[in-house]
Amino acid sequence: MKPPKFLYLRPEPLEEVLSALASHGEEAKPLAGGQSLIPAMNFRLAQPSILVDLELVSELQTLSREDGELRVGAMVRQREAERSAEVRAACPLLAEAMPWIGHIQNRNRGTIGGSIAHADPAAELPAVAVAVDATLELASSRGVRSVPAATFFEGPFTTAVEPDEIISAVRFPVADGSRAACLEVAPRHGDFAVVGVAAWVRFGAGGTLVDDVGLAAFGVGAAPVRLAAAEGLVRGVELTAQLAEQAGAASAVDVEEPTSDIHATSDYRRRALVELVRRALDGMAQSAHG
Repeated sequence: MKPPKFLYLRPEPLEEVLSALASHGEEAKPLAGGQSLIPAMNFRLAQPSILVDLELVSELQTLSREDGELRVGAMVRQREAERSAEVRAACPLLAEAMPWIGHIQNRNRGTIGGSIAHADPAAELPAVAVAVDATLELASSRGVRSVPAATFFEGPFTTAVEPDEIISAVRFPVADGSRAACLEVAPRHGDFAVVGVAAWVRFGAGGTLVDDVGLAAFGVGAAPVRLAAAEGLVRGVELTAQLAEQAGAASAVDVEEPTSDIHATSDYRRRALVELVRRALDGMAQSAHG
């Protein structure tokens, strides 16, 4: 199946991208990796009359560490982030999540900003952004505004991005020395997650007391869910196997009624999440004690 006819633009300066989006409004769509938008067009689920390709915009391809944040340009390829020593050092959870995203071929094309903008409820990167309190930079011809990940995701495939805006970068707080885990249940490796958890913990200097923690579930609802009750049990105390089990049970409070569909029942997702949270925290506790 082929998409409907469309006008294809491939500007180099970011200003031209933003000008095109401002001029054409909802008729225009930015094209990043294209692995979600193009299939949607083929099935007539999306029918933009203009595609604005971001491939040549160098401003969107930078990766840098500045002012206590890891700033990742929207067009940084997922595979580049996966292999980056700077990413692993500054934001271990982002690095841990990468291998779960599709297959290497997908990550060679997929972009950080594109995945977050697509906002698939079963995707890993939106949950990572929520778990670490990332900030989204949204650029338009009107300027740049910053939106916290906590309020960015509004529902399935729906975000705070306006028709004339693009994600220009994602800012991840630097978490040097933190430990991270991304775990999920899927039919096969590379498939979308039925349920998953993105987790990170920072321990106090030389000890096993939890200085800070971030937990977010994905695949359980319309958007990533911050597991505040589970975090509250862990923060400020020693992380043990028993506490990891209690935090896992508390995650069921945060996700009262998970999605129920052809892939899994609500009850299955809840029970699977409880176990994934337990495993993630227990693994980080063991590595701290080791």
